[in-house]
Amino acid sequence: MSAPTNQQPQRILSIDILRGAVMIIMALDHARDYFHLHAFDDNPTNLATTTPALFFTRWITHFCAPVFVFLSGTSAFLASQKKSVSEQSIFLIKRGLWLVFAEISIVTLAWTFNPLYNLLILQVIWAIGWSMVILGLLVRTSRSVIIIIGCILFFGHNLLDYITLPSTGNAGIMWNLLFKANFNFYHLNDSHLAINVYAILPWTGVMLLGYGFGIFFRSSVPGTERKKALLITGLALTAAFIALRFINAYGDPAPWSTQKDSTYTFLSFLNTTKYPCSLLYLCMTIGPALIVLALLEYANNRITKILIMYGRVPFFYYVIHLFLFHILGVIFFFATGHGSNGIVDTRTPFLFRPYHYGFDLWVVYSVWIFVVIILYWPCKWFNKYRATHKQWWLSYV
Repeated sequence: MSAPTNQQPQRILSIDILRGAVMIIMALDHARDYFHLHAFDDNPTNLATTTPALFFTRWITHFCAPVFVFLSGTSAFLASQKKSVSEQSIFLIKRGLWLVFAEISIVTLAWTFNPLYNLLILQVIWAIGWSMVILGLLVRTSRSVIIIIGCILFFGHNLLDYITLPSTGNAGIMWNLLFKANFNFYHLNDSHLAINVYAILPWTGVMLLGYGFGIFFRSSVPGTERKKALLITGLALTAAFIALRFINAYGDPAPWSTQKDSTYTFLSFLNTTKYPCSLLYLCMTIGPALIVLALLEYANNRITKILIMYGRVPFFYYVIHLFLFHILGVIFFFATGHGSNGIVDTRTPFLFRPYHYGFDLWVVYSVWIFVVIILYWPCKWFNKYRATHKQWWLSYV
């Protein structure tokens, strides 16, 4: 009986370590949103204007959402081991709806600092929330059904690239919400808009496969078998990305092309589509992540212990890091000579963030490192608080 007991915490630690790493990397992109000179007037993956340093500053953060959503599915499976099917279903639906509400109310406020909520931002927490609701319904079927639906959504959603879908009216809105979100604006009334950034169902496919993969993290599964499954799957997804990307026929609506030199041609090869997330984008990110997860199986050192603190409180970290970035943005705004007449710029969704404003990359990286370091102690405190308190709401945070 002792062997399984020793293995289970180690497996959970590997998930926390990887999740903590991607949460830290995620913050880099949000630092760029608030502080980089060209965050709003150009695209860091625009090969006509970007630099390799700026491109990879954005590209490395592509790993964050897919890994986090996949591991959310895995964590949901592990949490389900002590619940009945009914209990698991109800919890996932309630937590998913809570996340949808939190995206609209808390996260939108953190991004915009606009208490009037003139713009609602539907991003990753929105997609995770609805994916959890769907998973909550599907757990009443079977693990096989969940995996089959996950595979169809994961590998097949780019078939819609070859179909003309409705683009207007209620049908167009529904297709965009479910499959084709790409910063689409919807007028709620004369003074309120919603912007749809993350299509729901492609991300649901990621969560469902993460849930299905959770079986390898049960205490009854030997570590060697789990590592083998992680490595094989990770290598297979990575190879699928390379092969399909090279063929340039399926899996991403934006094909790569020869550029002005070999460096930029390589950047074009890596420049897959996130909005909405393409199959190649998902293979490019989740494949290597599973390989890393296998290598973290028994990792235990000073760095991994730090990463665990961020990985165990991801929603808490996500919310407070956005507020902290925006507060620092307000300080920078006034410190650089801007006044109250510049607080609102209709070309950007954030208050205190003018369109033509910002700093070089070294400032972005400095602010990112500062925020990540500062947040270690709040995350450590909340992790301890949650471990020593049993209030019902803690399971939703």
